[in-house]
Amino acid sequence: MANTPQAKKRARQNEARFAINKARRSRIRTFLRKVEEALESGDKEASVAALRAAQPELMRGVTKGVFHKNTASRKMSRLASRVKALG
Repeated sequence: MANTPQAKKRARQNEARFAINKARRSRIRTFLRKVEEALESGDKEASVAALRAAQPELMRGVTKGVFHKNTASRKMSRLASRVKALG
């Protein structure tokens, strides 16, 4: 348990940051799931639209420190290649 005032404040900050990051991660996963669902349906236009919506969200997660840059790039690349393969 935190004893010093600094450690207590740090614990509070960590809880707040954890909640924010959790919400951000969840939001990004929702966008990625929408791309997956569009791919499953086989609708190319819906897939392209979902991918365009997911890209900025994923990159925002990188700038906010939720995802590593290479992880986001890998996810984006794999999704883009699957969307491209539909056509």
